[in-house]
Amino acid sequence: MADIKKDRRRRAEENHSGTVSQQVLSEVQLKEYNYALRILPQEARLLEYYRDSLATVTAGFAEVYYNFLFDNPDIADVFYRYERDGGDVGMLVRKQLENMLASITDASANSRQDNLVAAGADLFENTFRPVWIIASYNLLTRFIKKQISRMEIPATDRSTLESVITTVLLRDLGLTMEGFWRASHAVARKELAHVAADLGMVEDLLSGIPHYVWSVDVKSNTVMYANQPLQSLYPDTMQAPIPCLADTHEDDRQQLLNTWQDAVSGSNSYAEIRMCLAEGIQHWYRISLFPSLNRLGKPVLMHCILEDINYLISERKLLQQLATTDRLTNLPNRSLWADHLNLALAASRRIPGSQVVVISLDINQFKMYNDTLGHDVGDILLRDVASRLNSIIRESDSLARLGGDQFGVLLQPANKARKATERVITQILDSFDVPFTYQDKQLCISLTMGISFFPDNGSSEDSLLTNAESAMQRAKRNGLPYQYFDPRNDVSPEEQLRYSGQIRTALDNNEFLLHYQPQVDIQTSRIIGAEALLRWEHPVEGTVMPHRIIPVAEQLGMITSITNWVLVTALRQCKQWSREGISIPVSVNVSARSFQNPRLLEKIEWALQEADVSGDCLEIEITEATLMQDLDHAAEVLNRLSESGVSIAIDDFGTGYSSLSYLKRLPIHTLKIDQSFIIDVGFDQQDVAIVRSIIDLGHNLGYKVVAEGVENSMAWDMLNKLGCDTAQGFHISKPLSEGHFSSWLSDTGHAA
Repeated sequence: MADIKKDRRRRAEENHSGTVSQQVLSEVQLKEYNYALRILPQEARLLEYYRDSLATVTAGFAEVYYNFLFDNPDIADVFYRYERDGGDVGMLVRKQLENMLASITDASANSRQDNLVAAGADLFENTFRPVWIIASYNLLTRFIKKQISRMEIPATDRSTLESVITTVLLRDLGLTMEGFWRASHAVARKELAHVAADLGMVEDLLSGIPHYVWSVDVKSNTVMYANQPLQSLYPDTMQAPIPCLADTHEDDRQQLLNTWQDAVSGSNSYAEIRMCLAEGIQHWYRISLFPSLNRLGKPVLMHCILEDINYLISERKLLQQLATTDRLTNLPNRSLWADHLNLALAASRRIPGSQVVVISLDINQFKMYNDTLGHDVGDILLRDVASRLNSIIRESDSLARLGGDQFGVLLQPANKARKATERVITQILDSFDVPFTYQDKQLCISLTMGISFFPDNGSSEDSLLTNAESAMQRAKRNGLPYQYFDPRNDVSPEEQLRYSGQIRTALDNNEFLLHYQPQVDIQTSRIIGAEALLRWEHPVEGTVMPHRIIPVAEQLGMITSITNWVLVTALRQCKQWSREGISIPVSVNVSARSFQNPRLLEKIEWALQEADVSGDCLEIEITEATLMQDLDHAAEVLNRLSESGVSIAIDDFGTGYSSLSYLKRLPIHTLKIDQSFIIDVGFDQQDVAIVRSIIDLGHNLGYKVVAEGVENSMAWDMLNKLGCDTAQGFHISKPLSEGHFSSWLSDTGHAA
């Protein structure tokens, strides 16, 4: 290892010495520069005449030049790296500046040519880019012309002076670039020589391995080396850069070419492709491409390895089948079914109005038959049930055994999902009216099913299946063949049991906390509010999100206490922000059950008094579905809240009731567009049309319009174009704890 390091050091020193040796121009080369960019005697005399004046006016260029260098992030990075390596950045910049300014007062390059060429080599050594050097001289040219235009000199002198200085600067720029390119070429030649030597050292080693190995000179597209197995395969002609391209399966050739292009861009690249090489038999091969880069980061050589992986592919397929297939029924298992479901969800998000259906099925009599007739009979029964279900499910849909006697059915995205679901459920129920036969016994089987819909009942594979299972358990409790998920009634017994005792003590133990998500004015990018979002820092499970807390709390009758805590905590935080000079209201979600509580108004007034803030510090968010449960009650409550200064926002607007007549009956201030319409609004024209309609509706009614779930700049730009007032989402910030929210305000310039 020590010898290798010494060898690397020796090569670096040789490269540098080669660069230095190229820093001096011959007399012939200098004469060529002076001829091509010659200065007439009278021009030289004029430059000499105004030398002192020019020296005075160019004194201010140093500040302009420093600003140019350090305002460019890429150039600044080079300087910081140079300084970390022990270099003196100030000396480097001053040296370059002196070389440039010397051009202004001395028309002859003879005394400076060595310095200019050496300066170019130094800039190459420090990874400067040619365009930065050119830009520096261009900046100086413009600066001098501007200064000359202000000098009180005859017009003919001004014109001649500008011309001669331009010529001088072009010549000096050429000399600097001459040094830069000479240094670059010298290093490249030495690196190629070293690489060729290295290839010779390992040729004997590579000729004995079973893989096909070759190296390509990228610039000349020439195969520089091929090991013995590859030479035996192509003894007459060897196509560059990929000798085996013609023997690659036609469906994989483009992939192989794309992999080569990735490697030419400077990164190690790999591909698995089919080829007919030895004995004309198609095998799977893995090609690995490793570029050898020069000091500029450009590939000089490409090292290529091709290895037969046919046995690996076979083993991989077998393992994949074992990992994704239920061995008893040959149906997809839970893992593969989850992949199918996630693909269906992604497809549904691209089809406005479509829904994905998840059905969880359970065999009611399975435990009885399995325990009384034996596990072998149980296995036969599971296979027969799987076969009968499989005969009903369409090929485009997906059936899986999720475990035990539980099966899952996935119906692909459809705009009339409810109708499709009813058809499938009816067919399943009718099919299981026919008993199963085992030996001389008739086995009667019935199923219980729970159904959930995307996006109404969940946005992820886990939530949809959990909600379908919850609906199935409710159907079992009620003795029904199936039930649709109902968020008001479906809380899994396991979750209710697990949290029943803990939620009651969580408030006392200060386990609840609030996160705040900023709401930003799209036109000014200023923060105008924050939504308070509940979190439970569970001592064992970690952070528990509100969608798992609220249903259980409602079932246990704890939602009122939690709502009261959220209100007063959020308003106290609002008061704290006000002390810090940040006057923004806070938004609080009120669940359906909390809204129906007759003491809601009393608790809101109490929270305002406890926090010592006025009603305009609070915005209450309520869904359309909550309002429509009892519109008369909603109107009474919202009118009293509005009279006290509290703002009212309709949350998830656009996903609820089609009738909008309630809007004119209620004192609403804000419409919050549901995030399902915002996700693709940057490119989906149907979402654009829906969002535009909601914005126009809100503005025509005098409401502020807020877009939820703004995840990227495309959505932000489109909302800005459509005239939306406010945005919140991960593009701005994720929900933040109290401390992180204050830091975010400070970092983004919103703090006072």
